[in-house]
Amino acid sequence: MSTTIGHETVTATNGASPDRSAWRSIVARYQGSDVSRSMFQLVTTTALLILAFVVMYWSLGVSYLLTLALSVPTAGLLVRTFIIMHDCAHGSFFPSRRANAVIGYITGVVTLTPFEQWRRDHALHHASSGDLDRRGHGDIQTITVREYLARDSKGRLKYRAFRHPFTLLILGPLYLMLNQRFRAAGSTATREKQERSVWTTNLGIVVAFAVLGYFFGHGDMLKIYLPSIYLAAMMGVWLFYVQHQYEDAYWQPHQEWDYVTSAIAGSSYLRLPRVLQWFSGSIGLHHVHHLGPKIPNYRLQRAHDENPLFHEVTVISFADTFRLLRLALWDEDAKQLVRFRDVAHLER
Repeated sequence: MSTTIGHETVTATNGASPDRSAWRSIVARYQGSDVSRSMFQLVTTTALLILAFVVMYWSLGVSYLLTLALSVPTAGLLVRTFIIMHDCAHGSFFPSRRANAVIGYITGVVTLTPFEQWRRDHALHHASSGDLDRRGHGDIQTITVREYLARDSKGRLKYRAFRHPFTLLILGPLYLMLNQRFRAAGSTATREKQERSVWTTNLGIVVAFAVLGYFFGHGDMLKIYLPSIYLAAMMGVWLFYVQHQYEDAYWQPHQEWDYVTSAIAGSSYLRLPRVLQWFSGSIGLHHVHHLGPKIPNYRLQRAHDENPLFHEVTVISFADTFRLLRLALWDEDAKQLVRFRDVAHLER
């Protein structure tokens, strides 16, 4: 069977139509961690990240332009570190819940992310992705064409400003890093456990900065870390955006929402060059991850390749992602994400 996907045609490996009813048994084959592979990934990623920071520290004595250039691969390693935290949040990196929590906390400190808070937000995201009636959990705010047209001019301008690529990619990372420093209990996403996670992570960040700054200088630490984490956050926003924001994305009212369809049709396959896939921990195989969140990152590609179920998916290339940044509104009638200019004739 051949299926047109995005701008490509992908053929199911066995020529048969994928059976979605068997998805649980398919996913089960890849779930669960391989401790040796997880440890290898953790050790190599940590070692390379430390080495990257050491080389950046050395480069301060040569040229700060060189330091900034080195922040690019360092940011990539921070993204890979974040993916380890992500897998810990899903309980897929280690078989031990405690081990996942410990490594999740440490990698959360390194990436400025409160582990328990983020885990709760992300679980809600998985449970509601593509559900028009349960928007707002761990996703980028998206409104419908009707909701947009119902706003006054000020409300429309606000939303247009929010969805502008400059806001998303340049200001978004700053907001993300600052917003995660302060969360109060009292909502579905933030309870006492999550609030404690925010403050214990903040404490860990302060302690780490104080200790490293004592030995290497606080100013030098900021010169190294800030550009790296900013670029990593920018990469993270970009990755998350293109995984769910494309023309034929999936959005349905809650009564019609379906978990399997949401995972396959509402999450893209971002096909990246191999080196970028390594840095991003294969998270571009987002459709596989959403259907089987307990599959560790190092098994996502194999799960995709071996099962026709994962071949009926929107494939996005690196070049496609720049065009997708202009999509902003869900058109309920056309069942597509559209640009602001596509509905300009409807505005009064």
